[in-house]
Amino acid sequence: MRITDALAKIKADAREQLFTRLGARLSDTSLDEEQLHELVRRELTQLVAATETPLKSDERRRLIKEVTDDVLGHGPLQSLLDDDSVTEIMVNGPQNVYVERAGRLSRVPVEFASEEHLRRVIERIVGRVGRRIDESSPLVDARLEDGSRVNAIIPPLAFSGSTLTIRKFGKKPLQVQDLIDNQSLSPQMVEMLSACVEAKLNILVSGGTGTGKTTLLNVLSSFIPADERIVTIEDAVELQLQQEHIVRLEARPRNIEGRGEVTIRDLVRNSLRMRPDRIIVGEVRGGESLDMLQAMNTGHEGSLSTLHANSPRDAVARLETMVLMAGMDLPLRAIREQIASAIDVIVHLSRLRDGTRRVTHVTEVQGMEGDVITLQDAFTFDFHAGVDANGRFRGTTRATGVRPQFSDRIIDQGIPLPAGIFEAPASRGRR
Repeated sequence: MRITDALAKIKADAREQLFTRLGARLSDTSLDEEQLHELVRRELTQLVAATETPLKSDERRRLIKEVTDDVLGHGPLQSLLDDDSVTEIMVNGPQNVYVERAGRLSRVPVEFASEEHLRRVIERIVGRVGRRIDESSPLVDARLEDGSRVNAIIPPLAFSGSTLTIRKFGKKPLQVQDLIDNQSLSPQMVEMLSACVEAKLNILVSGGTGTGKTTLLNVLSSFIPADERIVTIEDAVELQLQQEHIVRLEARPRNIEGRGEVTIRDLVRNSLRMRPDRIIVGEVRGGESLDMLQAMNTGHEGSLSTLHANSPRDAVARLETMVLMAGMDLPLRAIREQIASAIDVIVHLSRLRDGTRRVTHVTEVQGMEGDVITLQDAFTFDFHAGVDANGRFRGTTRATGVRPQFSDRIIDQGIPLPAGIFEAPASRGRR
């Protein structure tokens, strides 16, 4: 038998014996993580010492680490979670693991020993945050200690085997300069968006899945003055705000008896009684959009939120649909008037073919023209510049040359805007 095969067999045997010996103690809430790790290491050292296969000291250390990760940590995924270049991990059953690096998907040579092994890792992840997953509740949204978002779904809903998706959070939140360096934003756009936040314009960040909406929301929130009270409302806490005066609210799902649910909508309503200077809703996806619009229209200016959409125009259409989900039976024109009055700026993000995430539109919501909400782009991405030899887009997001109406509101508040910031590059060059 080859050494690698022998090690794999020892590892599998040690893992199963540990589960047999320790059983329920592995999920004993009276033990903290350090005590649990010490217990597992002690048992594991005895098991490895009793094996008949001779092991070198480095093989012994690696074996103990890998089995500890399997039993107490995230198993085969631990190395991927520790890899800073991996931004997303996708487990499609025990044998198929994919990762995203630099916006590109690739399969990795990582496997779970069995469906049962994968289920144990999933149960450990969700159990740490007080959630449960089983046949009666076969899907769950949770988060790791570092804030990374986790979605798990198991049979019978996941026909091809238990499926786990982890969207990792960086150890250090991305700052404005990071987005400029990545060409997600231009310096001119940063100056303009900073002025918009300081002037208390209501901003909606739109984009598809994985385009960086939460990251941009974090960056926009960094422009909020330090002396303002901020209330954040999220399904699962992800925002990493740097200010001190923050109240963080998190929705709660219903329990096994179908009770105890607290929705985003409940929290938005409650936040209005908390004397907020700013309300930040991590994502609107339902009836809470009506409460958010009403808050924006009744003195709670400077609010920020995100939603899923394919374009700024689609974002407005989705917002209309979500307000209808509130069940208030409002006429469409009234809904559009609310949106046109409440939202000042839509910042749209796209993940391009080259894997980069860019702000492709900064769009002003100008008002109503008849029954239609009028939008005007202040910045758009230049797709006409083509791609380079590596398939990377050469273009950047440029000013359209149209000065938005909200610029007067910014200047009226004494907030400086650089001269020519809204001029198209060609006309700027002719001056």
